[in-house]
Amino acid sequence: MKKRILIVDDETDIVTLLRDYFELNGYEVITAKNGEEALKQAERNPSLILLDINMPQMDGLTVCKRIRDTLSCPILFLTAKVEDADKINGFRVGGDDYIVKPFSISELGARVDAHLRREERHSSRNKARFDGDLTIDYTSRTACFKETPISFAKKEFDILELLSMNPGQVFDKERIYEKVWGWDSEGDSSVVAEHIRRIRQKLSSAGCPGKIETVWGVGYKWGK
Repeated sequence: MKKRILIVDDETDIVTLLRDYFELNGYEVITAKNGEEALKQAERNPSLILLDINMPQMDGLTVCKRIRDTLSCPILFLTAKVEDADKINGFRVGGDDYIVKPFSISELGARVDAHLRREERHSSRNKARFDGDLTIDYTSRTACFKETPISFAKKEFDILELLSMNPGQVFDKERIYEKVWGWDSEGDSSVVAEHIRRIRQKLSSAGCPGKIETVWGVGYKWGK
C-alpha cells in the first residue's frame, strides 16, 4: 500500500513541486492550501504531513496542535526561517522536524523516508510487550496478567507505556509529566506519584509482582 503524504502550503508552486516529486517516487499525495483544508484532509489519515508554518488565518502551529488530538503521524514543518524559540514552540505542539526554505528536494525526500522508516520500526516493535506473565498491547492499549485483564485510565496507560517501553531507564516526575501531559499543560508533576500508586495497585490486585521501581531521590523505572 502506498504511503500517503499530506502537503499543506499556501504557495501553489511549492505544492506542485512537492506533489510531483513524491508522486514520481511512489507516494500518494493529498494537498491543502490553508489550515481549514489541512484539518479536513487530515481525516484521511496521512502517513506523514509536510506543514507550512506561515499561513494566513490559521498558522501551521495551530494546525499541528489541533491535528495532534487525533493523529500521531510524523509532522515536518516547512518554514522560511527558524529560531530556537520557534523550534521549541513547534516541538511543544507536536512537530517532529523542521525543513528550512529554500530546501534541497532530494534532502527533503531523504528526511521524509527516514521519518517513515522510523515510524514503521516503532509500530512493528511496539505492538505488544511480553514481560513474564504480563502482556501489554500498545496497539489496543490493553494489559493482562496471565489471563486477568487489567483496566487502566488513559493517563495511567500512558505512564505504563512510557516506563515499560524503556526498561531500566529512570524518569523523574517532571519528565513523566512532560511526556504524558505535555509541556503546556496546566498543573504540576505532583499528580504523577498518585498515578504511579494507582498503576501499582491495579497490577498488584491482578497478582502481578512489582514492575515499577522507585529510585529514591530520582524517580521511577521499569524493572528489567
